[in-house]
Amino acid sequence: MTGDGPVCVLSAGLGLAWFEWDPVVALLARSRTVVRFDRPGLGLSGPAREAPTLVGEAERIGRVLDALGFGEDAVTVVGHSLAGFHAEAFARLCPRRTAGLVLVDSSVEEGAGAGDVPGRGVRPALARGAGAVLGGLGVPRAVGPSARRLAGGRSAPPPARELCAVYGSGRVWRAALMEYLTYGDVARELGAMRRGAPLPGGAPVTVLAASPKASGTDAWVGRQHALAHTLRADFRVLAPAGHLLMRARPHEVTEAILRAH
Repeated sequence: MTGDGPVCVLSAGLGLAWFEWDPVVALLARSRTVVRFDRPGLGLSGPAREAPTLVGEAERIGRVLDALGFGEDAVTVVGHSLAGFHAEAFARLCPRRTAGLVLVDSSVEEGAGAGDVPGRGVRPALARGAGAVLGGLGVPRAVGPSARRLAGGRSAPPPARELCAVYGSGRVWRAALMEYLTYGDVARELGAMRRGAPLPGGAPVTVLAASPKASGTDAWVGRQHALAHTLRADFRVLAPAGHLLMRARPHEVTEAILRAH
């Protein structure tokens, strides 16, 4: 937690750590209290004990805020990529605690909600087993930091020490595999939730989309625009930019968060 002012809580995408928000926090903390956290197994947190669920991740955001003494505050909740599902779920389940919602190149699954994904009980064990094998072979340490640098495109990567400590960890790889293999379950939970739990009426919603093309026109941007229409959200394309918008375009992401409260 850092800064002072109205509270914003930031949650990063699949497999990512708290420090990915550093460029945004440096700007945002001038006028906001900024909270960021790692989900189990990610960053420097302890390993995950069970498979993630949408309700569980929304409740985790609430528990983090409670632990910091913000149980009575209405906050701006910000989710990147997969964590966009979690942030939207928090807003739907906790409307009185939500002052605004910002989705940063959020995951999008238009067909979610049409039944369960088979094999949910097997996938957590598969993630743990695959993670253990990869860790035993030294793959995370050999590949993880370099893979993260490539994923960031032209944006400046985190310091090498953090890259190695986090993305070179077998624990983080196991947690990331768990999130990946349960992604479809979480998407379907959100599809069902949208039908029964509306977003808070007075809280602004913003969808930010990244496009590698300077024109900002591609299929991914079209899907993000459809998401914004579904949520009745303000929509903005940041181009050219990669998926890690908080590092590629921190000023624009900060502006969107400031406007959302």
